[in-house]
Amino acid sequence: MQKFLVDTHATERMGAQLWASAPAHGVIFLRGDLGAGKTTLVRGLLRAAGVSGTVKSPTYTLVEEYWIAERRVCHFDLYRLHDPAELEWMGFADYLDDSTLCIIEWPEQGGEYLPVPDMSLYLAYSGTGRLLRYEGNLLLDV
Repeated sequence: MQKFLVDTHATERMGAQLWASAPAHGVIFLRGDLGAGKTTLVRGLLRAAGVSGTVKSPTYTLVEEYWIAERRVCHFDLYRLHDPAELEWMGFADYLDDSTLCIIEWPEQGGEYLPVPDMSLYLAYSGTGRLLRYEGNLLLDV
């Protein structure tokens, strides 16, 4: 399925819809070129979840953790990962528990160290907007 997102506001609204559909735990992959709107989508999801502070890309830290009630959302950006084995060294498997939703940008960098995602989202440039394509076990109300 796919949806055209006209601007950053539409991308954030789509993130909010994703939050409404997201399970308490699981893995979502985000793919797209640099600047395609992956972090913008996550910002919309986190705002809908009640996060009011700064939502930044974890490009240099690899992961940003957010606690929403008793639920944890971990936003990963693997763009700067040099070797997929780094995920094992940083204890990635510990994030995969029953109270954590893991959202992973640039999952191709993680190789075999990543589980099969519950959903994959692909953002691509389309004129001045973005085209969002998604597949997986989660249903989005679009």
